[in-house]
Amino acid sequence: MINKLKNLGPGLLFAGAAIGVSHLVQSTRAGADFGLGLIWALLLVHLFKYPFFQFGPRYTTATGKSLLEGYYKLGKGILGIYYVLNIATMFTIQAAVTIVTAGLAATLFGDFETFKIGNKLITSTEIWTVIILAICLLLLIIGRYKLLDRLMKVIIVTLTISTIIAVSMALLDNTERISFKQILPETPLEIAFLIAFMGWMPAPLDISVWQSLWVIEKNKNTKVYNTKSALFDFNVGYASTIVLGIAFLLLGTLVMYNSGETFSNSASVFSGQLINMYTVNLGNWAYIIIGVAAFTTMFSTTLTTLDASPRVMAKSTQLLCNKISKLNYTFWIVTLSIGTLAIFFFLASEMGLLIKIATILSFITAPFYAISNYILICSKHTPKDRRPSKQLHILSWLGIFFLIGFSIWFLTTI
Repeated sequence: MINKLKNLGPGLLFAGAAIGVSHLVQSTRAGADFGLGLIWALLLVHLFKYPFFQFGPRYTTATGKSLLEGYYKLGKGILGIYYVLNIATMFTIQAAVTIVTAGLAATLFGDFETFKIGNKLITSTEIWTVIILAICLLLLIIGRYKLLDRLMKVIIVTLTISTIIAVSMALLDNTERISFKQILPETPLEIAFLIAFMGWMPAPLDISVWQSLWVIEKNKNTKVYNTKSALFDFNVGYASTIVLGIAFLLLGTLVMYNSGETFSNSASVFSGQLINMYTVNLGNWAYIIIGVAAFTTMFSTTLTTLDASPRVMAKSTQLLCNKISKLNYTFWIVTLSIGTLAIFFFLASEMGLLIKIATILSFITAPFYAISNYILICSKHTPKDRRPSKQLHILSWLGIFFLIGFSIWFLTTI
């Protein structure tokens, strides 16, 4: 067991990338608006997305190749579609998670004085965005995967402990009866939120590609990271996304349900509302605990997404061009950072819209990733003894129908 724990890495990176906007923002809002009425959605989407995430480490440890190389073997067009989808979403996703992180940093660590550059007023949140991106950029360029792997273990432990303490204290302070009545949203606005909630819960399906690349990096440093240890690692990370998803849903229910609070689309205002709501309802002790939980949640997501998107773009470019390209990891991480700042400086006040677009786009493209991963893991490109069990085949088919059905439902109701 000790060796298994030492080998944890890509699974925790998966958790770090997944436990972010979907948990802190979407789960909290789900609890605030519906109480515990959407637990069914949280559990169902975890169940039906599970096989497609799991196929990432399964395929990579079986073949020594990433899912990107697998997509290329299925057809250059499959990889080309992935390439276009990733370019279309990576800047918005990075901007969304970084904006929330910057807003929390401004709330927790204090504001900077505003100043002007030309006619542009530079706010405290914008300064924090630059600082956070710069820190993440330095950590990833200097430390690369090894530092990311070690740092994420500390972050996930801190996040888990602080969140469990917050939930426990909120439950002890609660005097109201908690209803477990499940709710099926009916209005177009409620359905749009449900799709957005499930779009990033626990994460977009393309994170399976990220994890396959992290598994390759892990194998460079750990000789005993085989299929068995990779699946154990993944299952630990996946279980933590379920536990913490329910935890943030509970926090939203206990502290905000029926409070009448309306959340702002501004990153800094939203972050202040979130932490102050807990402080007012639970006491001053909550400021530090919730603050630590919220900031580590979002910083882990900002750090892992800033590493993963450039990693997949560099590898995809190399495969599509059939040669080592100058468009390497460093090029893409700098490009992503600049693009994130550009989006932020022009669209910072529309944080809510950015998150909604990114999460909905993630959900309606999920069937593509689910079908691609399933076809690959069942194909001749995967050794027979590493292919899914009969039960996993059945769950995969159910998952594909679920994702397609919900996408059609959303598109026909908006």
